[in-house]
Amino acid sequence: MRHQPAAANPRAYLLLTMTALCWGGNAVFGRLAVGEISPMLLVTFRWMGVLLLIALFANRYIREDWPVLKQNLLFIGTMGGLGFTVFNALFYVAAHYTKAINIGIIQGSIPVFVIIGAYFAYRTPVAPMQIAGVVLTMLGVGFVALEGSFERMASMIIGRGDALMVLACLLYAGYAVGLVKRPQVSPMAFFTAIAGAAFLASIPLVVAELVTGQSQWPTLTGWIVVVLVILFPSFLAQIFFIRGVELIGPGRAGVFVNLVPVFASLLAVILLGESFERYHAIALCAVLVGIWLSEKGKPD
Repeated sequence: MRHQPAAANPRAYLLLTMTALCWGGNAVFGRLAVGEISPMLLVTFRWMGVLLLIALFANRYIREDWPVLKQNLLFIGTMGGLGFTVFNALFYVAAHYTKAINIGIIQGSIPVFVIIGAYFAYRTPVAPMQIAGVVLTMLGVGFVALEGSFERMASMIIGRGDALMVLACLLYAGYAVGLVKRPQVSPMAFFTAIAGAAFLASIPLVVAELVTGQSQWPTLTGWIVVVLVILFPSFLAQIFFIRGVELIGPGRAGVFVNLVPVFASLLAVILLGESFERYHAIALCAVLVGIWLSEKGKPD
């Protein structure tokens, strides 16, 4: 990637900070959706809306890259189905059982799960400082999942929502690791194809929700949440991130993902009135320091 002028950096930093803010806000949106729209319906509307927005200007990219995309439909379907659809499904179900603060902090573990996944998938070298970062981040995630309770630690009782969120993070980390093998097409064409796969993969889930009597049509608040989810974490965040990567490269851009648990915690306190407990502070510090160590310790 060619070097961008220094003036591009502040613009990239702003775009990537806004990306993290949008993704952090998704934890709040998930909590706001509880009782207003069922999780699978939210997932389906999310990717349907994204496709409609992208269709306004992505047709050219799809036409140009379709020969390559067509050869990689299985890969695209797997990535969209697991990395987007199932991740989102678990994410929004988890919001029914745990706080937005917990969701945000646990979501911060994704970069560390990526390091672990890259090692097992590609034998990517892991430095000692990265191992320390992995351990510290996992301790932070475990601490928030056990709510800092010694009784819970002794019996290893993890809340259902936190356990679902950990599973969701593992799936998204798998998606991130799989991006190394993504077809050589434009970012917009790839995102459009993945969003299409995510929408198709969501249909069986929403049908199952309907058949089992768990479906809830959106209330007015539910529709507002749908619009917010489509516009911010699903659409604008992706556009901002793609542009940020173009300006300063994927390595430097990826560091801004570390802001997601910070923004999620702040928004949960400000907008939802959730209490920020001492164990949240300890866990958040452990996760952020762990991620910093992992980034700092990357082999050259």
